[in-house]
Amino acid sequence: MVEHELPKLGVAGSNPVARSIFYFTLCFSLPVIMGFSFRIDYKSKDTNARVGRVTTPHGQFITPVFMPVGTQGTVKTQTPRDLKSAGVEIIVSNTYHLFLRPGHNLIRELGGLHKFMGWDRPILTDSGGFQVFSLADLRKVTDEGTLFHSHIDGAKHFFTPEVVMDVEIALGGDIIMVFDVCLPYPADKGVARIGVERTIRWARRCVDHFQKYGDTAKQVLFGIVQGSVYEDLREMCATALIEMDFFGYAIGGVAVGESKEEIERITRFTADLLPEDKPRYLMGVGHPDDIVRAVRCGVDMFDCVIPTRNGRTGTVFTMQGKMVVKNAVYADDERPIEEGCGCYACKHFTRAYIRHLFQVGEILAPYLATLHNIHFFMRLMSQIRTAIAEGLFSDWAEEFLANYKTSQEVNN
Repeated sequence: MVEHELPKLGVAGSNPVARSIFYFTLCFSLPVIMGFSFRIDYKSKDTNARVGRVTTPHGQFITPVFMPVGTQGTVKTQTPRDLKSAGVEIIVSNTYHLFLRPGHNLIRELGGLHKFMGWDRPILTDSGGFQVFSLADLRKVTDEGTLFHSHIDGAKHFFTPEVVMDVEIALGGDIIMVFDVCLPYPADKGVARIGVERTIRWARRCVDHFQKYGDTAKQVLFGIVQGSVYEDLREMCATALIEMDFFGYAIGGVAVGESKEEIERITRFTADLLPEDKPRYLMGVGHPDDIVRAVRCGVDMFDCVIPTRNGRTGTVFTMQGKMVVKNAVYADDERPIEEGCGCYACKHFTRAYIRHLFQVGEILAPYLATLHNIHFFMRLMSQIRTAIAEGLFSDWAEEFLANYKTSQEVNN
């Protein structure tokens, strides 16, 4: 079972007995009947990190988890077989884009998103809030909802919480997100307060509509905590959402321009507000070092386009940092992208060859680079889970952060 493999840690004192017990637990204690549940299996001694599992009708995923983004019903360049081979247990897809093309009603008629894209494991669909609110010049927000123009053909559409719920219900994702107000950074506090108040009201409308028209046996709803960098607004939002009793809670509006220190501060503050017995999801955060810091804060779920977007442009990830494999320095480099990586790209091809593919515009280049990146993120999360289970996460995180370069390209 590749998705539950426990690699050897780079921290002295790794306990093989604990690792074996952890592996056995994950592989052989899965319940026969799949409903929705979340449970915590391990907790870090000196951080807020934890290992848990979320059960859905399409199977379980172990947390902390990274969810590759399949914006338009596909993780770019990768097949479902590739994703499963890498150990991917859940993916994210995009409500806004699928609403525009091919349309949620068509997807429902064709059996739902799982069948449409050939993916039989869990899917999380976002609400499209980030995409809608990123269209600054193409939208108008009111208390009722958001009027926006399609980035494809300029056609007008109106998203309300009720419309978004209908779209997500039709798509059939296991986990669906409320429609929220995504705030830019920086945001004036008065503007941020209005956004938070609107997010709370919209969340209530999402809950009411989902309870009336959704199927809680097939889907669960996550709330999204907004509030920009203002702790009192984050607390106000979290308190209101907790009263609505969502299955899980997301931290939204983070990593939209803040410093890494600010990202960690807001993540830690917000995560501490959320129920311990519910999964916590940090939306859109995907740099490896930011993930490690957020896990330390108690976050369970992550998604980002970073591994796929970077892979398509020739940037790959290693445990020491990023590498632009299409650069000239790798023209005669006979090594794999990363020594010790077990992905197909690293097992069979050199840096020199992959660089050559990028130079001549071969489509195999973005495929191999993205394949490696997906494997890297799965391997990173697996090592994080192992470190937590063995009681070594604090030391492991410090070692990883000390070795991971964020300001310069790896060249070794």
